[in-house]
Amino acid sequence: MKSTGIVRKMDELGRIVLPMEIRTVFEINPKDPLEIFVENGRIILQKYQPSCIFCGNADNNVILGEKRVCKACIEKLGKLSEDK
Repeated sequence: MKSTGIVRKMDELGRIVLPMEIRTVFEINPKDPLEIFVENGRIILQKYQPSCIFCGNADNNVILGEKRVCKACIEKLGKLSEDK
């Protein structure tokens, strides 16, 4: 993991400000959703990308009902129904 050398304090409500340089590099804009992960005692922020409910792929998704499914999984599901 690369250190930026930037330190920020958390306010009374638990908020921190991401520096403009980081927001620019990662193309994070106001109101963009960020996903929070915890791994090996670290807190990881990642720009949220909705993904396929089956494989987790964030590319080539379509919405079926209220769920996102990638085209590859749709093809696999189609093949499963053909095998029956």
